[in-house]
Amino acid sequence: MNILMLSATFPYPPTRGGTQVRTFNLLKYIKQRHSITLITQRQGDVTDAEIAELQDCVDHLVVFDRPPDLGTSTGILKKIQRFGRFLLQGTPPSVLNRYSVEMQEWIDNFVKAGKCDVITCEHSVNEIYVRSHFQKKLKTIVNIHSSVYGTCRNQLTTGITENRLRDQINLPLLRRYEKSYCAKFSEIVVTTEEDKIQLQEFNPHAIITVIANGVDLAAFPNRISNAGGQRLIFIGAMDNLANIDAVCFFSNEVLPEIQKLYPDTTFDIVGSRPAPEVLALQEKPGINVVGRVPSMVEYLHQATLCVVPMRTGFGIKNKTLEAMAAGVPVVGSDRGLEGLAVDGATIPLRALRANQPAEYIAAISQIFDQPQLRSQLSRNGRELVESEFTWEIAGKRYEQVCFGEV
Repeated sequence: MNILMLSATFPYPPTRGGTQVRTFNLLKYIKQRHSITLITQRQGDVTDAEIAELQDCVDHLVVFDRPPDLGTSTGILKKIQRFGRFLLQGTPPSVLNRYSVEMQEWIDNFVKAGKCDVITCEHSVNEIYVRSHFQKKLKTIVNIHSSVYGTCRNQLTTGITENRLRDQINLPLLRRYEKSYCAKFSEIVVTTEEDKIQLQEFNPHAIITVIANGVDLAAFPNRISNAGGQRLIFIGAMDNLANIDAVCFFSNEVLPEIQKLYPDTTFDIVGSRPAPEVLALQEKPGINVVGRVPSMVEYLHQATLCVVPMRTGFGIKNKTLEAMAAGVPVVGSDRGLEGLAVDGATIPLRALRANQPAEYIAAISQIFDQPQLRSQLSRNGRELVESEFTWEIAGKRYEQVCFGEV
């Protein structure tokens, strides 16, 4: 069968970020049994070699240049104009900024010619290209990586926001937007039960399936041994607001107290595009802002444990799954461990939970001091990923949503 995948985010290489990881691995699985036409956009850091490599992964690749970003203008008039469009049209500036008229025309002609059986939007930002009447001709699916309304609401609740007033104004508009665009789709895919509950409230009759993220077990092999030490690591795209907040919180409120108890403790921040406030952290003792690396797993294998101190952001975290797959003990917040059964009376201990500085200090100290606990967390974390969170498992479920078959 023929599937048209829409991804304004260029989904290669899958090490670029969470959106790329999910999109690439799902298309990689679907491609085994179905024909895929992928339409995407090229931003400035995409190379010709990467386009050629992605071409080999699909049947047809169509690449448009990303439109100039008009959403970064800071003048008050520009801000008023952007808000006015959002208020009147119902679509957020972050979605309109990626909209390409040429790409829309190509999609319209492709659907009109009957060249696909299914359309999938890989991330909700692509919903803008799907017209309401499409679902009368074929199945339309939106793969929502995270609810934009839920994320905004969570940022306001936690106080972790770049612009509180803006988000307070936008919140009801995002609710209206999410409810409206979901109605265009035959089926909706989300990554967590929390997002499913949120979207079901908007659209009680919608067909919504939870498909969690996965891990490429070959790319994240289980490490052979854990030598101990006091080496902490955080992994993730470092221009992401939730990740920036996590490492700043940990570096300022937790790490100094850990270093009083364990003076040799180091903290590696590994991930692409570190923001200025992240780069500034390397002035603090023991902190290394590494940036983008060819192999994340090599850094994970060298760490004593991985911290996931997220205070905002929805969905199962790839960083948590990748650390567990690599056999690295995890200390994470409720947000960092969202969607994962890691503790409880009848559940094997798979990670240690912490939300407040004192809880992080206690959990990290336990792992530093107890080799047996490190081994237990390493073993149980890997087993959880192998049994529930591989891309093969996610791919099978996505194929069933797309085509009603496995």
